[in-house]
Amino acid sequence: MDTAQGGKAYGQLKSQQEDRLNSINEAFLSDPQYAEEEDLSSKLEMFKNQYMEFDLNDKGDIDIMGLKRMLEKLGQAKTHLELKKMMSEVTGETSKDSFSYSDFLNMMLGKRNAILKLILMFESFGKEQESKEVGPPRRKTFSDLP
Repeated sequence: MDTAQGGKAYGQLKSQQEDRLNSINEAFLSDPQYAEEEDLSSKLEMFKNQYMEFDLNDKGDIDIMGLKRMLEKLGQAKTHLELKKMMSEVTGETSKDSFSYSDFLNMMLGKRNAILKLILMFESFGKEQESKEVGPPRRKTFSDLP
């Protein structure tokens, strides 16, 4: 198989996926339920990028292996039972083995506290803090100790 063709096909697949996720983002932007959400369009863009990074089966859903890899990359490895619990928190059902982008957005923008939501919010908050600190690390004090 020609590798250029494989790369091109992968690029087309990702482009189609991004178009699909963008149309879902448009629906959320026009949804009156989220009209009060502060900075909604930039949040949706960030969520789309997070989602695309871990949609490993390229079917539009994140399955349990994609969730496992997502959390491992964030340094939050979980057991299979914990992953199943997180899946059910995102979808609201215990029988589903994957979640869609709409499920993901409902979790991230909704009022429900889900473990995955907390981990992802903490991760993005950590990145903001890292980008603000420039120069040598600050000196540690006694108040920094646990």
